[in-house]
Amino acid sequence: MLNGVILIKTWTIRTEDVLKEVQKIPEVKKAFITYGRFDICAFIEVPNYDTIKSIVNKVNALEAVRSTETLIEA
Repeated sequence: MLNGVILIKTWTIRTEDVLKEVQKIPEVKKAFITYGRFDICAFIEVPNYDTIKSIVNKVNALEAVRSTETLIEA
């Protein structure tokens, strides 16, 4: 299994809406609002790199997401 973190920037007034949608993704083990450069931090656990790509695409497709940065455990 691969572990990773998706750091998410959102439109500020929609951060809680995005968090609720991100938490519905089965591979997201934990997600919460943060303060600083990113608005949400989502921890994921996936079987392979293709699944990471799929999840990041789902997150980026959410309406109020401005951008993401993904960190994968080495």
